[in-house]
Amino acid sequence: MPYHTGSKFTAIIADDHTIVRSGLRTALEEPGFLGIDGIEVIGEAENGLETIELVKTLRPDLLLLDISMPFASGAEILLDIQRWSPDTKIVVLTAVTSSGLLAGLVEAGVEGLFSKASDSAELFEKLPLILRGSKHVESKILTLLEQSPPLPDLTPRERQTLNMLVAGKTNAEIADLMGISPKTAEKHRASLMAKMQVRSLVELMSKALRENLIEQQNIL
Repeated sequence: MPYHTGSKFTAIIADDHTIVRSGLRTALEEPGFLGIDGIEVIGEAENGLETIELVKTLRPDLLLLDISMPFASGAEILLDIQRWSPDTKIVVLTAVTSSGLLAGLVEAGVEGLFSKASDSAELFEKLPLILRGSKHVESKILTLLEQSPPLPDLTPRERQTLNMLVAGKTNAEIADLMGISPKTAEKHRASLMAKMQVRSLVELMSKALRENLIEQQNIL
């Protein structure tokens, strides 16, 4: 269960920009914010590994997450958090504009998805509902997704496998990082390639790039 201090909701802010974390902390901790006695920020993280460790340890009510951070992909962060702290509401704040990646976040089951390029009003308006069990995709992102052509229906595990393959990981390394057997890792890879309708890793990478399915940190 999430960690609580009194009547306040708790939150962790994960972003690799200090100024973003500082601004969000100030807004969340303001007394009366969201119609309650503020939200207590119990941790901040500046990379993916820190985020996973903090959430596993503190189990907050809310995680405000930038998925484009060093040391762990967005897919890895989401899967680990959903595994270790399933009651934590995940709200993604992102500069990503790729319809493929945005669709993947929705499919992964995040509770909120907002663009960093937008005004924060919609985020702060919807946070109380999200904390109480609702889900919300920002209207601008929703419009983008509705106007985009259909993409391969990949599971979160398949998306994680895709990003690891693009990063040059072997089946054995993928199995170790995901905490699964090499045979299961091979099944994820085979399913991924079948859905993408490719026969080689080169074809897979080419199609994933063309359809904007690869996280930015894996193609730098």
